[in-house]
Amino acid sequence: MSAAGPVTDDAAMTRALALAADAAAAEEIPVGAVVLDAEGRIIAEGRNNREETADPTGHAEVVALRAAAAAQGSWNLEGCTLVVTMEPCVMCAGAVLQSRIGRVVFGAWDDKAGAAGSRYDLLRDRRLPYRAEVVGGIREAEAAAQLQAFFASRR
Repeated sequence: MSAAGPVTDDAAMTRALALAADAAAAEEIPVGAVVLDAEGRIIAEGRNNREETADPTGHAEVVALRAAAAAQGSWNLEGCTLVVTMEPCVMCAGAVLQSRIGRVVFGAWDDKAGAAGSRYDLLRDRRLPYRAEVVGGIREAEAAAQLQAFFASRR
């Protein structure tokens, strides 16, 4: 997948929110993600699909990173940006660092399991050989509302 031209963080988050809505419609936790290349074009996207695929790594970030690596023909996504509706967990933060993504933009904070500044700050840990820039809280209210509605419907 490739957008015609560069998009802003806000426009990328619009697409990620739509993917999160698709995940909710499929009975998945509503998280969506897109990857932008160095020029700011959308090159990959993903949404949670753990239930559909019976894959514990089926988080939106991992799905999007795999698609971006395939699109680029390399695991090394240096210069790319990951835009995701929810703060990445430890697994997803590890995948970000392994892929060399340089920047992560997310919507809702995850005080229970977030690894980009709330519970943990894995993406900016100076003890690790690679770090990513983190921008949190983009369209936070919309992203949080999707998650709250999903979980409220299951209680």
